[in-house]
Amino acid sequence: MSENVYEVIIIGGGPAGLTTGLYTSRAGLNSLLIEKGLFGGQITYAEHVENFPGFHQGISGLELGERMQAQATKYGLKTIFAEATGLKIQGALKIVKTTDGDFTGKTIILAGGAKRNRLGVPGEDKLIGKGVSYCAVCDGAFFHNQPVAVVGGGDTAVTEALHLVKFASRVTVIHRRRQLRATRILQEKAFSEPKIDFLWNTTISAIEGTDMVQRIKLSNVETGKSSILEVSGVFISIGSQPDTDYVKQILPLDEFARIITNENMETPVPGILAAGDIRHNSAGQAITAAGDGATAAIYAQKYLTEGAG
Repeated sequence: MSENVYEVIIIGGGPAGLTTGLYTSRAGLNSLLIEKGLFGGQITYAEHVENFPGFHQGISGLELGERMQAQATKYGLKTIFAEATGLKIQGALKIVKTTDGDFTGKTIILAGGAKRNRLGVPGEDKLIGKGVSYCAVCDGAFFHNQPVAVVGGGDTAVTEALHLVKFASRVTVIHRRRQLRATRILQEKAFSEPKIDFLWNTTISAIEGTDMVQRIKLSNVETGKSSILEVSGVFISIGSQPDTDYVKQILPLDEFARIITNENMETPVPGILAAGDIRHNSAGQAITAAGDGATAAIYAQKYLTEGAG
């Protein structure tokens, strides 16, 4: 175990974690951020972000993540690339187990986010950011007067379809069952929307296109019949999985395995906070994740001043 005890350890380098690191390092706290992938998190998949304040002409998700990292590390935030695999409480200290060794901190901010579930079909990975999206609010405006598809049947999928009718020429909801799982009021709104069509008992077997999405291959789960749907965008909304497996024995989780916090981002365990998509009732947007990160940093500093042993 490292002999260095950090005042703050942040797990996750998306908007929540990077904002936390900016605030804590700027406050002079010895801070470490652990990230297993790209700085910026899920937003790096967005080819063009237009709804983050301060960038009126838009910015690529990758560049936004790089800028946030540069700003956070400017004030002394230390970063390492590793995956958190465990969390142990040892008195007033917390030990984070990672693929690059163990790290000890007085406060922990969990900002590992939630990974959108993928279809796992040919063409999906290749065309992410090129017509394949996991966020209609983020990317819907790029599909003015173009046909798009939404995959899923829950509240999120139907909400995204209703959002997309503001831009798209046609929205086709593709669901593997014969009826939606969304709440009744959302279903009624979707069924009454003339720009929304439904394909029941259907799955996507492939997403095709050269530089952008051009079509999707479909399969009927009852008959096995194949078909083609010409679309410019595919919005995949089949749930997400928060990165909380390694803390489920320590912290309370909701039915979706997200961490339960109060409005100060504090968990019931003193000195452990959570911010961004990983926490209960997150709005799932980069700007709200950043706000969570700022709040977590403020109350982590308060804990260190008033409550840490």
